[in-house]
Amino acid sequence: MEIKIIKNRSDIGAGTRGSDMGIDAIEIAAINKNNQYFNQYPYEDVETHNESVYDKVKNSFAKRIGHVHEQCTRVSLVVKKALKEDFFPIVLSGDHSSALGTISGVKSAYPEKRLGVVWIDAHADLHSPHTSPSGNVHGMPLAAALDSDNLDCQINEVKGDTEKYWWALKNIGVPAPKVLPEDVVYIGVRSTEAPEEQQIEELSLRNYKVAEVRHRGIAVCVQEALVQLENCDHIYISFDVDSLDCDMISYGTGTPVPKGFDQYEAIEIINQLVDSSKVCCFEIVEVNPLLDTKGNKMAETAFEVLEAVTTRILSLMPTHFIKQPL
Repeated sequence: MEIKIIKNRSDIGAGTRGSDMGIDAIEIAAINKNNQYFNQYPYEDVETHNESVYDKVKNSFAKRIGHVHEQCTRVSLVVKKALKEDFFPIVLSGDHSSALGTISGVKSAYPEKRLGVVWIDAHADLHSPHTSPSGNVHGMPLAAALDSDNLDCQINEVKGDTEKYWWALKNIGVPAPKVLPEDVVYIGVRSTEAPEEQQIEELSLRNYKVAEVRHRGIAVCVQEALVQLENCDHIYISFDVDSLDCDMISYGTGTPVPKGFDQYEAIEIINQLVDSSKVCCFEIVEVNPLLDTKGNKMAETAFEVLEAVTTRILSLMPTHFIKQPL
C-alpha cells in the first residue's frame, strides 16, 4: 500500500472565491518549513472548471450545479482509481462540495461494502436545492450522499436543469444513497440552519459538539463513534478547516465559526479514528488564503494536521508494502 495525494483545486461550489488556492497555500507552508512532504508521494491533479465562476448564474438554488456535478464526477473517478490500485488517497480540495465526489469514488470502488462517514466540520452541509438559502453547493454534499431532499422544509421550487443535475449529483458512480444515516457521525458541527436541524433530528444524526468532546474526552467520544460505525467496512474522514476555532487559528476559510477545535485536538481525533484501521480515505477542504488574517496561518495549520495524520496512516501500513519516498 502507498499514499497518493489527490489535488482538487476547485472552488465552484463555494460562495466566496479563493479556496482553489488552498492546496498551493498548503504546499507553500511545507516549503517554508523545509519539509519535503509533497516530494515524497505520488500525486494526481484533478482537472477543474473554475472559469465557470464567470458564467451567469442560471441555477440560483444550486449555483453552477452542472459544473459541480462534472467536478465531483472527476474526483470520484480519480479516487476510485486510486483505491483500486491499492493506494490510500489523501484528497486536498478547495470547497467542500468535492466531498460528494470523494464519497462517490470510495463507494464506486467498494460498491458492496458499507461506508461510514466522519464529518469534522463547523457546518452540517445538509441542505438541498429545495432548502438552501444561498444556493452554494458546498452546503449540500452530505445531503446528496444521503439522498436527502428534505422536502418538508422546502423553500425553493426546483425544476429544469437544477432538478436534473441534483439527481445526477446524488447518483454519481453508483445509485443513491451512498451512505446510511446511522453510518454518519458529525464532530464539531456548531453552525446549522432550521432545515438542517430538522434533518439531523429526523435522521438521528449524531453530533459530537466541541464542548462535549472536551468535557467527556476525545478518546471516549471517538470510541463511541467507532462503536456506532462498527458495521461499516470502510470509513471516510472529511476534515473541513472551519471546524477549527477561527479566533484561535485564523479566518483563512470561507465560512469561519468561533469556538471550534485547536489543531492538536483535530489531530488527536483524526488519528484515533485512523487507529481503527477502517479509514480508507482522508480529505482536507476549505483552506482559503485570500481570507487569511494572519498571513498563511490556516494553510500552515492544515499542513500540521496533514503531516501528523499522514505519519499515523503510514505507521499502520505493513512496512514491506510501503514504497520508500522519492
